[in-house]
Amino acid sequence: MTSRRTFLKSSGMAAAGLALIAPLSESMASCSANSKVNVGLVGCNGMGFVDLKTFLENPQVECIALCDIDEGVLNRRAADVEKIRGKKPAYLYKDWRKLIENKDIDVVIIGTPDHWHCLIMIAACEAGKDVYCEKPLGNSIEECNLMVKAAHKHKSVVQVGQWQRSDPHWLSAVDFIRSGKLGKIRLVRVSSYQGWCPSIPILADEQVPAGVDYDMWLGPAHSRPFNRNRFHFTFRWFWDYAGGLMTDWGVHLLDFALYGMDVTTPKSIMAMGGKYGYPHDACETPDSLQTIYEFDGFNVIWDHAIGINDGGYGRTHGLGFVGENGTLVVDRNGWEVIPEIVNKEKRMEAVLLVKGTGEGLKNHVKNFLDCRLTRNRNTNASVEIGAHIAKFSQLGNIAYRSGKKLIWDGTRFTNDDEVNKYLIPSYRDPWKLPTI
Repeated sequence: MTSRRTFLKSSGMAAAGLALIAPLSESMASCSANSKVNVGLVGCNGMGFVDLKTFLENPQVECIALCDIDEGVLNRRAADVEKIRGKKPAYLYKDWRKLIENKDIDVVIIGTPDHWHCLIMIAACEAGKDVYCEKPLGNSIEECNLMVKAAHKHKSVVQVGQWQRSDPHWLSAVDFIRSGKLGKIRLVRVSSYQGWCPSIPILADEQVPAGVDYDMWLGPAHSRPFNRNRFHFTFRWFWDYAGGLMTDWGVHLLDFALYGMDVTTPKSIMAMGGKYGYPHDACETPDSLQTIYEFDGFNVIWDHAIGINDGGYGRTHGLGFVGENGTLVVDRNGWEVIPEIVNKEKRMEAVLLVKGTGEGLKNHVKNFLDCRLTRNRNTNASVEIGAHIAKFSQLGNIAYRSGKKLIWDGTRFTNDDEVNKYLIPSYRDPWKLPTI
């Protein structure tokens, strides 16, 4: 089994995995206790604005800029900020590069579709900004590698939106898993069954809506006619922009499978699935998928489905750490332990539900703001943590798309060089994959 500590040392990331604290003089020059923090949000329609609202719960934060390619969204969110704080942001942009150039902005919040995260985050780091980036960190393995390099090079404080890393009941579940009370753990079941998410009907291409800069929305992705299925929320079901449930929910849940087991790199990955529920709808990503990650002595199984809710253990999502003595089950509501009963003998006592507080995102933003004060780059969901789990989720999608069992050495696939083509994205001109 490869422990997290061993992996960090062997990959030259040990220093990044520890608390990265700048010299005191640098910290004092950058910010002081309770100093004002000017934030700008890029991508205002969904989770990005949820993040911004949470930032604005902290009195030292001011939202001075918003950016969105959809003018209607931009104006609506400017009005929403005015309702929260009594004044609109001073700057409204449709081109994120203008927001990055604004020297008054300290923090950039990235809430765009996944395919934009890399370019915006790297540009923000190069401009001396700190970054709160929605998950998944990147939309390809090479993008994630470059984003880590950029954050290190420019000493940016980065928090990835995996807020469960700041949620106390998830952390107490990990403590119990590592206590050994479950006995030998031979399997981690991870599932996301999203019954609320319906099939996406096929729609005809149409004219670009008024006020939308569609070419900027596409950015580095392939040029395609405007189609509402690929726009706003449902972008996540198309390979050009995202990775379906595997990367949407997987980065949250698979992260805790690895964290709980204290491992990083799988020996092999294989995946089976498809459009079983809705074979003729518009989605490209699978509505049903099972992925097996092989480690020494245990497996991690990812299982997802759209349109149905039975994800196991009576939950729509969560993890089950299956031990010899019992199974710990954890989701966003809390965690509990179900004892193993063999030949009428109970191997351990049950642990009743330890309820969650529902304040994971609030804690996550507070952690980021606190880390900015000390220039501590070891945030609760650092760029290294976000990059590693985004890449891990991408491995599952690559195994599915290739239809092969893949052997992974931490950098590339060693048993099929052709599949390595999935590691590096192809950008549409004039956008270029950054060089760090």
